[in-house]
Amino acid sequence: MKIIDLDPENEKLYFLCLEDWSDELKEAGNLKECWYQGMKDKGLRVKLALDDKGVVGGMIQYIPVEHSSAEGNDLFFILCIWVHGYKQGRGDFTKRGMGKALLFAAEEDVKDLGKKGIIAWGLCLPFFMRASWFKRHGYKVVDKDGIKRLLWKPFSEDAIPPSWIKQNKKPLKTPGKVKISTFINGWCPAMNLAHERAKRASTGFDDKVQVEVYNTFNRELMKEWGISDALFIDGKSVRTGPPPSYEKIRRRIEKRVKKLN
Repeated sequence: MKIIDLDPENEKLYFLCLEDWSDELKEAGNLKECWYQGMKDKGLRVKLALDDKGVVGGMIQYIPVEHSSAEGNDLFFILCIWVHGYKQGRGDFTKRGMGKALLFAAEEDVKDLGKKGIIAWGLCLPFFMRASWFKRHGYKVVDKDGIKRLLWKPFSEDAIPPSWIKQNKKPLKTPGKVKISTFINGWCPAMNLAHERAKRASTGFDDKVQVEVYNTFNRELMKEWGISDALFIDGKSVRTGPPPSYEKIRRRIEKRVKKLN
């Protein structure tokens, strides 16, 4: 196994989170690439894990905390760590130690940058980005937000624990309209997919549907709302993980439109 920094040869693969075989993920458009172009000069770090044959099987991406959905100082924030686990495409690379190797490489990199610690987010449920996995690697929970946990590993005694930027308001309804409010940061193709499907599902209703897009790459806007990526229909949150299908979103909008009549 070998850990390398992202190079131009693998950028397109990175934009699709290693799922270049997935037609579904391609629905997310170029939002991840646009996000990357905006973040690459703001401290974004990306590392890839290669197997003994040189095939990319895992990735980790992390950014300075001041560009993340958490508050902190002299820290880096892990957006995601992902090892390809599907039989399709490049195949299943899980249970080979790639995740652990990527995490260790990121930690050493952040130390070399002179930062005081590294943060990760995790879920208390047993799927993607499990908080329990980070705990096994020495991370401690410092904040909670629903099923999300904020974990960290400090590298110095004077490191200050981070905290979540939590939601402090939500979109309001618009009288006489069905209002679609989508908050999009761009870093995650899964969230980008929900955003693109919601926009597409909102068309064809004449003037009965209003769409508002909040670009939370603007961190001040993200802090104003306390929201990074989310989808609302008439002020009610729509679960976006895993991304809802186009048909499901369309049915929800149609149901709301009928209630206008």
